[in-house]
Amino acid sequence: MIVVAVLLLPMLGLLLYGMDRLEDRLLGEPRETRPARVHRLRLVHGVSPSSADRRTAGRHADAA
Repeated sequence: MIVVAVLLLPMLGLLLYGMDRLEDRLLGEPRETRPARVHRLRLVHGVSPSSADRRTAGRHADAA
């Protein structure tokens, strides 16, 4: 009986500590939000936007 109590005592202590931390996290004040980053879509890697505009403008001029 004593052996069971000695083995369960550390486990119950860890369980109480874990539940206390979980409760603090769930019921505590929320963290300060960070602003979202702006991600721009780049379809062609290594090409600057100005050279891409010139290439597409030339294609549209030939098609018309």
